This record gives sequence, structure tokens and C-alpha cells, in this order.
Amino acid sequence: MTAEDIREVNYILAEQGYNYEVELVVPFAQSAEQMFDLIRAKQCDITFLTLYFIKMQNEQTSKLLQAINPKSPRLSNYADLYNKLTRVDMGMNADGEPLYIPWGGGIYGFYINTDKVKQSDIPTSVADLWLDEWNNRFSLNIGQEWYNLGLALMSMGHSPFYLYESLKSQDRNTVIKMSAPDGTLQYKIDKLYQAARSFWLNSSGFNDELLIVSSWGPEVHSQNVKGDHWQLIDFKEGHMAWFDSINFVKGVEGKKLEAAEIFANYFIGKKVQSRLSSELSMVPASMKVAANPMLGDVGNIVKKIWVVPPFDNSSYQIMEKMTDRAKVSKGH
Repeated sequence: MTAEDIREVNYILAEQGYNYEVELVVPFAQSAEQMFDLIRAKQCDITFLTLYFIKMQNEQTSKLLQAINPKSPRLSNYADLYNKLTRVDMGMNADGEPLYIPWGGGIYGFYINTDKVKQSDIPTSVADLWLDEWNNRFSLNIGQEWYNLGLALMSMGHSPFYLYESLKSQDRNTVIKMSAPDGTLQYKIDKLYQAARSFWLNSSGFNDELLIVSSWGPEVHSQNVKGDHWQLIDFKEGHMAWFDSINFVKGVEGKKLEAAEIFANYFIGKKVQSRLSSELSMVPASMKVAANPMLGDVGNIVKKIWVVPPFDNSSYQIMEKMTDRAKVSKGH
């Protein structure tokens, strides 16, 4: 969201006679827990939630959101969204109504500096991150650590959500074995954290020591615009994908809700959606926009990539305990 976006939406609202203005709330979104606390404290009216946040931890956030009316005359751009994105189960309420408007997505990608690494030396497997040649040369996200645990599972030949899937199927023996403090998975995640040079919370950092950066995507384009040449590593195991959505908090009603719909309509319009694709290394939700040249379109994301599920409280606690052990092993 840019200052220009805020000015333009506020202009549209004023022009249409709405006595509301957009104000960007800080701190920015970092995790499911942080966003739940922010919404519960009534510190925002509109959110940009990653889709699987909505039903995480006993669906606590979903209870604070209200259903979207796709037929609202103020959501004229809704018809241009990919149909396969508008009714994803993890974003629906008990009545089958959407608690979200699709906005844009991407992957937890790993990008390599091709100014310093030859094409023939670029890793091809997630498992390569554990090799000595990349030790202390890559970064990891520290706020949503199930992605890192997913990398360890993928390196072992499993789905990145294997623990969650085992819990859902009530395979307790597998869960106990995989989450053991002295087990292979814990060893793998410990070694991954020990090999990482740096960790980031909101957005990736770039420096001369990093040959590989992990990123949600937007920062990579900015770095390449400056003259660098960071290229997505196309791991043969695939990538873990996320989709961000626009949501309305319960209690936003009447003219204020209408203003919120006008705001959302702007952000799913062609101007913003085009910027997601061309400038932010993201996949736009609108069919009116050309596919992202690096990631492809929504069809590619759904076909090739692991879409993160809404982890329940049990799987979340297990993953948190395992990544906490890994941080201790790193010295954090």
C-alpha cells in the first residue's frame, strides 16, 4: 500500500460523499496471532489477512470477521477475480459465505544472486540448503516459522504440512515420532537454523554475505530494479504458497461498510493488481491482469505449489515447540 493509494481512495470516498478516510495502521501484519490481537482490540476495520490465518487456532480470527457481499454494487471489480479463488474452504464461514476478498499471492521463495553464482551451480532441491557450500549464505523468515519446518519435511521427501496432515488423520504414532526432540526432523530443522546467516521478520534483508535470500516476493523486484539479478530457485519439490485477502471486521456497518467496499474495490482493480504482478513478485487475483513473469498465474500456483492450510491449535503448538528448539540450537 502506497501513499498514492491512500490519497486516491480518500479522493474517491470524498467525491462520492463518504465522510471516511483511510488510515494505515502500524505495526504491519506479521503473524496470525498478532493480527488476531489487533482485530480483537478493535484497532482496525479492514485487514489484509493471509487466507489461512482466518481459520488458524480454532478459527479464532474467523469469529471476528463478517461475510462479504460479492454482489454489492460497490464491488464491481469482484467479477474479474479468478473463480477458483473466491470460494476457498479455508476462507468460508459456517453458512458458506466468504469472509474474504481475494487480493494477491505468492510463495515463500528462495532467490539466488546470479551476479555471484553461476547458473550451473544454482541448487535444484530444497535439500541443497543443508549442503556446506550454502552454509551461512542464506536467510530465513522468523515470524511464520512453519515454512521453515516445511522445508525440513520437504527435504525428507514429505509434504511440507506432513505433521498437520498426520494430526488430521489421527496418526498419533507418526506425530509422536516426527516431533520427538531427538528425532530426525528436529535434527534437520536445528541444522537448517544453524546454517542460516540471518533471519527476518517483516521483509527480507540483502547484504554482500547472502547468496540466497528467502522472501515473500515484493522485496526481490525492488532489489533487481536497483541493478541486482536475483533469480527464483525452482526447487524440484515445489514451493509453499500463500494468498492474501481483504477482510471486513465485524461491527463495520452502514455507510462505513460501503466505504470499506469502495476501498476493497480499488485494491482488486486493474491498477493495483497490475502492480502486484509487475512490481511485487506476486500473483494477482484479477483475471484482467497479465500473469507474473516469474511465478506464472493462479493456475500455476494451484497446480504446482503447496498451498498452506489453516493449521489447528495442536499442530501449531507442535511446530512452535520444534522451531523454538531450533532457535535455541542457533543461540537465539
